[in-house]
This record gives sequence, structure tokens and C-alpha cells, in this order.
Amino acid sequence: MDLYKVLGVNRSATKEEIKEAFRKLAVKYHPDKHSQSPKPLRDSATLRFKQVSEAYQVLSDDRKRAHYNLTSSSSSYNYSHQYSKASRGYAYASSPSYSYSYKNNIWNIAFRFFSTRAFLLNLAFAGVLFGGIVAFDTSREALWKKRNSGKSFEEAMESLEKAKGHRNT
Repeated sequence: MDLYKVLGVNRSATKEEIKEAFRKLAVKYHPDKHSQSPKPLRDSATLRFKQVSEAYQVLSDDRKRAHYNLTSSSSSYNYSHQYSKASRGYAYASSPSYSYSYKNNIWNIAFRFFSTRAFLLNLAFAGVLFGGIVAFDTSREALWKKRNSGKSFEEAMESLEKAKGHRNT
């Protein structure tokens, strides 16, 4: 079931457009409006009202909508509602169930892993850390050359050892 088709909106619809489409359809198919209708019409309207409510619940929530958009092309996405007449009005209890059907596509799985926010933040942190180490290492060498012109590090260490030997004697 395509949730966008249920509400009659396109994928780029804004929250306001989704909300307006839901309101129109909810008024049209609400079970209280069809309480005196024949049973087949009442059942059809009730089913349609459930579908409209499910679509609105998913598409009005940014996280659920993003997840639906991500999974709608590569998996089956089922939202089911339990619908019952409460003492006053109607009660809805939703229970989302996702059934993924990846075809063991390693590239798809790898892309999903490497494009997560946590991975990208850790990668950025590691890049900054590595860049800092490289900058520190090159600046250390540049400072050594500036202060000790004409001497290599080994020559400087030898001269320090000789100076230490003269002090001890």
C-alpha cells in the first residue's frame, strides 16, 4: 500500500498538504458518519478510514516518513491498526511491523552503514584528529630545521652526548 496514494498527495507534499488531505478524507470516511449506512458501505468506509489514519500517522512524523521513503522501494512496509469502538468515540492502537526483503545486496547494506550519521561524525572526527597529527609532525620538523640549521637530529644528539660526557668528567 502506497501511503502517498492513500492520501492522494505526491511524495514532495508538505506537512500542511498532508494534514489537509487527511482532514478531508477523515471527514469523508469517518465511521460515525457511516453508522447508519448499509454494512458493506460501512465496512468499506471503516477500512478506508483506517488506511487514511495509518498513512497520516506515518507521513506526518518526519522520522517515520523518512524511514518509509527509504524502505518503500526495497521492502514491504506494513502498518496495522487495531480499530475498536470505545465507550466514547473510537480508539486506535498501532503496531508497526517491518518486513525487509533485501536481496543480500552487499552494496546496499554497505551504503546504508556508511551513510549513517554516527559513522559520518566518527569519520569526520578521525579525519580532524589525523590532520592534527600530520600538521603537528610537519611543524615539529620545520621548527627543528629552523632552530638547528645545518645539523641533523642525529648530529645534534651526538653533540649533546659529548657535552654530557665532558660535564661528568
